[in-house]
Amino acid sequence: AVVSTQSTGAQCLRSSLGPKGLDKILVSQDGDITVTNDGATILEKMDVDHQIAKLMVQLSKSQDEEIGDGTTGVVVLAGALLEQAEILLERGIHPIRVADGYENAARIAVEHLDTIADTYIVDKDNKEPLVKTAMTTLGSKIVNRCGRKFAEMAVDSILSV
Repeated sequence: AVVSTQSTGAQCLRSSLGPKGLDKILVSQDGDITVTNDGATILEKMDVDHQIAKLMVQLSKSQDEEIGDGTTGVVVLAGALLEQAEILLERGIHPIRVADGYENAARIAVEHLDTIADTYIVDKDNKEPLVKTAMTTLGSKIVNRCGRKFAEMAVDSILSV
């Protein structure tokens, strides 16, 4: 039941994911209104009682503090993993086996990513690949409108060190 509760929270955030994500209107007990599609803000404003839901809020906060982006994605991903774990648990599979399976899956995924990863040679005379990479990473936040300029500033800053 606790897993199902958190899956519902992840489903609530799922519709706010991505560049065409829908905004949520949040109304506090005091009547303050917040309109946002930012996962960290939505989770921060939610009043959660379940321990797993509280862990998801902490996961989102950690993601925001460490990376500054991807708060909705990590909660949606964790919610999907919990949904699948619930199915396995209902089939009688021991929780340790489920956790071991997730660890093996993560290891296999990382190994596969290593095989398909591209290598970029850093060349001060050809900054375009670095600018394109920086634009990709800056594309989901407010800097989206001035993405190229911010990407060029980031690349110039890094290359000057």
